[in-house]
Amino acid sequence: MPRWPTAFAILSFVLAASPASAASFDCGKAQKPDEFAICANPELSDLDVEMATLYGVRMEIPMMMGAKGAAQDEQVAFLQQRGACGGNVACIAAAYRERIATLKQTISGAMQDYCSKIGLC
Repeated sequence: MPRWPTAFAILSFVLAASPASAASFDCGKAQKPDEFAICANPELSDLDVEMATLYGVRMEIPMMMGAKGAAQDEQVAFLQQRGACGGNVACIAAAYRERIATLKQTISGAMQDYCSKIGLC
């Protein structure tokens, strides 16, 4: 059975759900200034959860499975960019918003391609 319906359902949930107010990682294990800032700031925590969820959805889109390595490289680059912000909340928030926009665009493009290929749009 294709995994696409699951990814679509998750994406729909993410886009409709309100933020969770908890980081996507264990704040008890935070070690870096950016991690401490995320754990201490509800807005950053929400952005972190949204980004992590979108990244998870992106990694499950079947027709993008061949590009997992590139997606992982992009995620590492994002984490480096976020880390370079140190504890600067505005910098971290901007990095998250940019990454979230990129992920949404990637997912939306993949959904449009799939929809066109199967003749639903």
